[in-house]
Amino acid sequence: MTREEIFDWVQEQYCVQPDYPWMDDNAVLRHSDSRKWFAVVLEVRRDKLGLSGLEYIHVLNVKCDPRLVGTLRVQPGYHPAYHMNKEQWITIRLDGSVPAEEIKSLIDLSWELTRTKVSSKKLRKTKESE
Repeated sequence: MTREEIFDWVQEQYCVQPDYPWMDDNAVLRHSDSRKWFAVVLEVRRDKLGLSGLEYIHVLNVKCDPRLVGTLRVQPGYHPAYHMNKEQWITIRLDGSVPAEEIKSLIDLSWELTRTKVSSKKLRKTKESE
C-alpha cells in the first residue's frame, strides 16, 4: 500500500485528511474530535530502521495492542516504532512487504485504541437527558 492509497482509504473510512504539522512530506492522521493521532506516515532513511542503504522510504506508524507488537516485529515489513513508544506502536514499511488488508486492519485497530472513550457515567447522563 502506498501513502496515497492509505490517505484515500482513511478518507473513505473515517473522513480524515492528512495533516502536515512539520511542513514537510511527513503526515499525521488524527481523530477529528480529539485531534489524537492514530497513524503517522513518515519518510525515513533505511538505516534508521536497521536496514542496509541510505535511501529514504515511506513507513506507517500505528498504535497497536502491546500483545501483538512482539509478534509483528519479527515478520517482514515490520519494525520497532520509529520515534514512538515501542511497546504500543509499530512501524510498517510501505514497500509492498505487508499486504494492504493487514495494513487496513492495523489502522482500524489504531483508530479504536486512540479514539475518545465515552465513560459509562457520561453515557448514563446522555440517556437520562433523552
